[in-house]
Amino acid sequence: MPDWDNRMGFSLRRAAEEDQAAILRLVMAGGINPTGLDWQRFVIVEDPAGEVIGCAQLKPHRDGSVELASLVVVEEQRGKGIARALIEHLIDEHGDTLYLMCRSGLGPMYKKFGFYPLEQDEMPRYFRRVSKLFGAFEPFRKGKETLLVMRREQQ
Repeated sequence: MPDWDNRMGFSLRRAAEEDQAAILRLVMAGGINPTGLDWQRFVIVEDPAGEVIGCAQLKPHRDGSVELASLVVVEEQRGKGIARALIEHLIDEHGDTLYLMCRSGLGPMYKKFGFYPLEQDEMPRYFRRVSKLFGAFEPFRKGKETLLVMRREQQ
């Protein structure tokens, strides 16, 4: 896979086995669910020094749905188009309906890429289950963020 755009100060490539630790470190630092991390499904972004500064994966589920998941960019590198590069690459790579779960505050960002929020009855089984589980903990959460499940149809 060629670099996405090295002129932007970063390059995008398929993850390799030796990237596993960097992926886990990013996911943990981003406060993202660390289950289901398979380096073979990841695309990573490196800075010019070869440091992994972002990652995301296409995560298949038993119900046949595919999730754009584990998207995280190192805090100091945000606002440079890294997340956009990852999202656009994975959308192009998959070419079919994609789902994602995010904090409700991130919904407007994903809408720019054609994702739209789903109601419970529109969700595939996997996402319906996670959404219900998340809802069970709602009385214990602090803040106003909720879980948002979104879908993007093939264009």
